[in-house]
Amino acid sequence: MIGSGLRRIDWISVFLCLALIAIGWSSIYSATVVDTNTPLWNPSTSYGKQLIFIAISFLVVVVVFMLQTKLIERFSSIFYLITIALLIGLYPFGKTIAGATSWYGLGFFNLQPSELAKIGTLLALGKYISDIQTDLKRFKDQFYTFLIILVPVILIVPQPDPGSALIFFSLVFVLFREGVSLKVLWLGIYFILLFISTLKFNLIYVGASIALISITTYFFFNKRLKLNWTRLLLFFLISMAIASSVQYIYDNVFEQRHRDRFSLWLNLESDPAVQEQIKKTIGYNTYQSEQAIGSGGLWGKGFLEGTRTKGDFVPAQHTDYIFSTVGEEWGFVGTFTVVLLFTLLLLRLVYLAERQTSTFNRVYGYGVVSILATHYFINIGMVIGLLPTVGVPLPFFSYGGSGILGFILMLFIFIKLDGNRLNEWD
Repeated sequence: MIGSGLRRIDWISVFLCLALIAIGWSSIYSATVVDTNTPLWNPSTSYGKQLIFIAISFLVVVVVFMLQTKLIERFSSIFYLITIALLIGLYPFGKTIAGATSWYGLGFFNLQPSELAKIGTLLALGKYISDIQTDLKRFKDQFYTFLIILVPVILIVPQPDPGSALIFFSLVFVLFREGVSLKVLWLGIYFILLFISTLKFNLIYVGASIALISITTYFFFNKRLKLNWTRLLLFFLISMAIASSVQYIYDNVFEQRHRDRFSLWLNLESDPAVQEQIKKTIGYNTYQSEQAIGSGGLWGKGFLEGTRTKGDFVPAQHTDYIFSTVGEEWGFVGTFTVVLLFTLLLLRLVYLAERQTSTFNRVYGYGVVSILATHYFINIGMVIGLLPTVGVPLPFFSYGGSGILGFILMLFIFIKLDGNRLNEWD
């Protein structure tokens, strides 16, 4: 069964994944090695642990490849409920690291159930949407699909782990592929931009802009969109209500560290001295990361030759900021190669998802693309200073047992499903 399955798997995706894992591990090695004579498998080192985690992940993949694809679909809801139970269990039994109670302490390593919950949510979404009675044009079915996504988010946010919670929202893109109106997407983007604009600019300017947009829309797009003054007035009032609540949410709901990151990102602080202090504290990681990447030039300084990497200038460099190691040691050529590999993998997965004959497989495949792409874009944007720091790791690169297991398992479940798309019972 395994042999026939191996002949049908997409080796292009496998190769791209293995290339990213190899570059990622070598970057962790470079960022953390102290004595090059230490064995690579030494579990007392970060690179040794990561190598063991990678090996364990592929052993789990072997088990997955021994399963019938129908079993994966049949027990998807159960796996989802197990991951939800693990998230709930964090509150009485979780281990707190860096202020977040997001892990179970298991001796050799710490298990972060949110990584498994991403897979569970993908499986549950695929199971529910592929149900013959599900119609995503109906409000009831839309509600239940959004609920599947929101349950883990509600459990993860209070840990607090906003970065992981943010990733789950990327799954709404899957729903648009399956029939949910794009108006919902544009409305969501509009409210996000409204929130950011209100933080950055005066409420009066934002209100005037909303009024101008409403009037312009009515006069130029009225016939096409079939609008009337009542709907536009309601849109204006809802927008103003949200804009008016932004400052309260910012001051009373966000924690100080979140406010500092938004202040740094949007340059909100009017006092230059305070803004400079924020850059030296909250923005320190990003600043050092930018300096490390910039110092690499075109070709980089060479493997194990990064002075900022060896000098520990970039905090958490082997986790969230691992991309800065690539930039310093391999320069523009190295970072372009990594970006190219990620882009090719994502495009390949879109192609595979679109060719699926099963709704379950297609939904799961697009879910994998959404999660990997969101991790990729947010992490790279964070490392080069385009986005605020939210603690999102780079897939297949950042150090972490739960992360590497989650990403590898998530991807290879889809590769397994794709390999058996023409014979669902194999």
